[in-house]
Amino acid sequence: MKSFFESHLWPLKNRLYRFAILWLKDRDKAQDAVQDTMYKGFINQEYLATISNPTGWMVKTLKHEALQQIREAGKWETMDDVGDLAMEVSPEVDFSRKTKMVFKFIEKLPERQKEIFFLREVEGLTHKEMATYLEINEGQVKVELHRARKKLKSFLENYGK
Repeated sequence: MKSFFESHLWPLKNRLYRFAILWLKDRDKAQDAVQDTMYKGFINQEYLATISNPTGWMVKTLKHEALQQIREAGKWETMDDVGDLAMEVSPEVDFSRKTKMVFKFIEKLPERQKEIFFLREVEGLTHKEMATYLEINEGQVKVELHRARKKLKSFLENYGK
């Protein structure tokens, strides 16, 4: 019989890694943050088995790990500091120029909008799940998602011109 960790927490590792990449923009740092989070999940698995949303606990823990790494590195990147950063994609994937531009556009969204857009469009989370993960209310999630989509729509309309 599998432990709670093996059946409920371990399967989250890939999702957590994608979050870590989004927040840290560095594979090694993301792997470290996920490893630390998984360790905390392992040692707290008895507690996590009793709460209603262990996935939310893991995501919050990962976010705290990522923030801690950023603090320790002594730098807070703004979008101006990031420059021409593109999302990491597999080298064998041949994206069209327009798709690459969309990825760059998404990277330049304000951090909160980028997180919410990612959680909804990539991870497929509900508004309620996003609100839980980000520790904000559902109304704010809807507003930020609407703003991100509106900016993307405007970008795509202007890109074709």
